[in-house]
Amino acid sequence: MPDEVRLRAHAKVNLFLRVLGREADGFHSIETLFCRTSLADEVTVERTPHGVELEADSDALGPAAENLAVRAAQLVLGATGRRFGVRIRLAKRIPVGAGLGGGSSDGAATLVAVNALAGNAVPRHELLQIAARLGSDVPFLLSDAALALAWGRGDRFMRLDPLPAAPILIVAPPRPVGTAEAYGWLDAAHHAGFRRGALALDAPSLATWGDVARMAGNDFEAVVFEHRPELRAAFEALAGTHPLVCRMSGSGSALFAVYRSARDRDDAAMQLGRRHGTVLPADTLAGPPPPV
Repeated sequence: MPDEVRLRAHAKVNLFLRVLGREADGFHSIETLFCRTSLADEVTVERTPHGVELEADSDALGPAAENLAVRAAQLVLGATGRRFGVRIRLAKRIPVGAGLGGGSSDGAATLVAVNALAGNAVPRHELLQIAARLGSDVPFLLSDAALALAWGRGDRFMRLDPLPAAPILIVAPPRPVGTAEAYGWLDAAHHAGFRRGALALDAPSLATWGDVARMAGNDFEAVVFEHRPELRAAFEALAGTHPLVCRMSGSGSALFAVYRSARDRDDAAMQLGRRHGTVLPADTLAGPPPPV
């Protein structure tokens, strides 16, 4: 068994996101299309005698006890008898609190890494159940799927054939949007019994970027842009660079645009500059994430 495992934890974007209603337990039912990108944190997990330690090169992560990587490590160690401890090192590249799944992806990578240190003692199906306990998008990020249609709380998903790899530009404004805050704004904008049906979708209806462009949308955009006009201005500027698809990811605050060519993406990055936040060029993935 190895003494150290190093993995990339890839960001996701939501090519569309529909909120279908609020359930009796207070959680919301959604329908979304997850797409994995090349933007990634680096997660290194090292075996130690006992406990869980966290080292990160970012001050924006908050308390270690609430970090999904720490919680993931504790769950796997607990499931395998706590025979050893781990030190987790996070090299952050994914903006925090941006709707890109950075924390969830770190958690998913940590699940895999700690389980590898334990000789893969936790079967795959049980690891997916642990992932669902950590967060709604962790199961997708635990998988090697590049594209998936997800529903429920986002924890149930169907792997789809990937779209062709495409250049993408991510704009991360300096001020994050809290997920609970965004859902609160959405609830306030609808009546208490708000509910709508899911779309009738199959794999062929999501096979090309043209298909995705025709149905792309995010139910959070209207309410988030109302409360955060600087995000509306950033979105309008990004949409003005003529991408194939332009949306907000998750509940914000990151925006993304998909382009026909790397040259179009790079021209857009030059046009935007740093007026609306950090600009991150990347690509969508057309297959399993590459190894470190």
